[in-house]
Amino acid sequence: MNYPNHLEELRSNFVNQISEILENQTRTQRYAVNNIELTHNVSDEIIETLQASLNAQSFEEAKAEIEKAMHSCVRMNHSLGLLFDQYKKQQLSNRTRIQEVIVEFNHALHTLSSVLIEKDLLERQSKVLESIILSHEHVSQWKEFVQEILLDFHSIFPFNFFYIAFAEEHGLSLYLYTLGEYKPEILKDARQKLSIQMIESIGLPKDTVLDIEEFVISCPESSFIKTELDINMISVPVADQSTNLAGLLGVAYASNHKISAQEESVIRAILSVMVMVVGSSKALSRTLLELEYYSAHDPLTGLFNRRQFNEILEYEVARCERHEHEFTVLMIDLDNFKDINDSYGHPTGDSALRSIAQILRQYTRKDDLCARIGGDEFAVILIETGAEAGQRVADEIANTLRDTQLFSTQGNRYHLTASIGLSCFPHDASSADALMAGVDEAMYRAKSLGKNGVCLVRAIEERVNIRETRSQVEDLRDALKESRIVPYYQSIVDCKTGEVMAFETLARLKTPDGETKSAAMFIETIEKYGLSRDLDKAIILNSFAAKRDLIKAGAPEAKAKIFINLSVQEIQGRGILGFAEELCQQMEVPPELIVFELLERDAIGDMTNMRKFLNNLRSKGFSFALDDFGSGYNSFHYLRELHFEYVKIDGAFVRNIVASKLDYALVHNLSRLCQDIGMLTIAEFVENEEILLALQDMGINYVQGYHISMPISQMRMTEKKR
Repeated sequence: MNYPNHLEELRSNFVNQISEILENQTRTQRYAVNNIELTHNVSDEIIETLQASLNAQSFEEAKAEIEKAMHSCVRMNHSLGLLFDQYKKQQLSNRTRIQEVIVEFNHALHTLSSVLIEKDLLERQSKVLESIILSHEHVSQWKEFVQEILLDFHSIFPFNFFYIAFAEEHGLSLYLYTLGEYKPEILKDARQKLSIQMIESIGLPKDTVLDIEEFVISCPESSFIKTELDINMISVPVADQSTNLAGLLGVAYASNHKISAQEESVIRAILSVMVMVVGSSKALSRTLLELEYYSAHDPLTGLFNRRQFNEILEYEVARCERHEHEFTVLMIDLDNFKDINDSYGHPTGDSALRSIAQILRQYTRKDDLCARIGGDEFAVILIETGAEAGQRVADEIANTLRDTQLFSTQGNRYHLTASIGLSCFPHDASSADALMAGVDEAMYRAKSLGKNGVCLVRAIEERVNIRETRSQVEDLRDALKESRIVPYYQSIVDCKTGEVMAFETLARLKTPDGETKSAAMFIETIEKYGLSRDLDKAIILNSFAAKRDLIKAGAPEAKAKIFINLSVQEIQGRGILGFAEELCQQMEVPPELIVFELLERDAIGDMTNMRKFLNNLRSKGFSFALDDFGSGYNSFHYLRELHFEYVKIDGAFVRNIVASKLDYALVHNLSRLCQDIGMLTIAEFVENEEILLALQDMGINYVQGYHISMPISQMRMTEKKR
């Protein structure tokens, strides 16, 4: 059998000493036997000598025999003396050995007893540790979880108090668990002594603010403290790591019994585990609370977020519908906020958004809801507030914001304004979706009226149009996916010869029932809801494919150019360059046949980048036309800064050149200007023969309009107009 090292040593010593005692005892017995034999032999010699003296013939012979017998007796006495001395020494040695064995045996029993006690402690410790199981419930209710652990802990060691102390931002948080019930003065004394010692242990100032939370655990076996408090404490520190928690965990007890080293070791082991459990649970609990908070709040401003706003809005609609109450929704969009970020940086923008949140809190009540629902968009629900009172709140917010001087991180002064839409339940709408649609439209109308203002939802009929527009957006998305938005082609012809020079692509919508709608009926919705890029790509793809088919067929229309309108989104995104170039390569369509039309208002938005954009596309072989020339301010400046192969004169001037001398003079002079700087002119809206003749006299290069040809589904030569 294998024994622990210390037990093996005890066993070996015990066996060796017993063996020595037995060996000594054996030697003593053997010596005694020898002496008995010697005594017996000497005694026989004496008897024989005495018998011989009795039979002696003379006195001298008898005397010699007697002396011989006496000598044997002396020798026997000497041997017996030696025997007795040896016996005494052996007895003393055996007695010493036996005492040592008894001491060793007692020590062995004590050691074995300690081992048995330690094993019992470890078994009870394991029982406590097995009960420590982390779960979502335990993490979220960690204070109660500690109480469950302490009941098992108390079965190992009957302590009186358990304490948890955390040094946090606001001060020291002390959680004090009392095992059993004690007199108020005892508790007060314990609380004071524990607090002082823990503040010192954590290294905080003596005047640290202390926040105490107490719990009483019913425990009838707990030692009841009756007299003055003499508390012993065992503490284990909480490491200040990524959890940002620093503190102590420990037990406090008042007992006359001094705990053993094994008991203290077990207690510290359990405390160490509880440190990890409590520290992790508290950190996880705080994290869960933060996650719960940020699931409903905007982290930058502390206002509610869009998800929470939508939930509260739905709830408020249902509540007010039941109780026949009213409430008002405000939609607040900052004017030109992008300029702040671009001019002073995003930290300044973030600071501005926090300032807006403060203003919203200032003019709303506790039960109202303020939310940040987008980058620079805010929404407010004014509980049980009508439109008139809601407008007063909106005006106060707008005025305060306008008058508030803000500062950038560099110290620059600036002001902000906001466009605010307002919608009232149930007068303006009866559902959350309708409310938001209306207030959104009202906010955009406030922007269109010059910004820095408040607008209420329009009349019910206009809100119906809003809903219809929303519905139309989805129909347009479906039409784009199903390729039901297709190009129609209108001829652009030589003004003098009537020969077809090009075809302008015009978008048409094919409804599911076969009806064809012109772009005028949906182009505004397309632009408003960001579908222009999808529309442009669909038209480019279809018109390029049609041109490819004409080239392969060798049709006369194959030589005609295609004029394609580009939206401002494509101009800003610059994505059309790669898309058109790739299509030309795939479909083998020469880029020289493609002319992109840019509206004058779009071309001037970013003059420097526009010049680069035109040059990049022109280097690939594409050409450009400036559409609606003359409709903008300082049009001549655009011609000087940007080069176009074609200039399309605004049809608003062209259609009146016969009846208006002013329009005639404008078109005539625009034509001469373009000719002088080497740009070809195209006159739009040619609706009758008189206009065509007048344009021929002016020297206009090309014309298009209903008098020339109607838009048709295929690129096809039409009869020449002379």
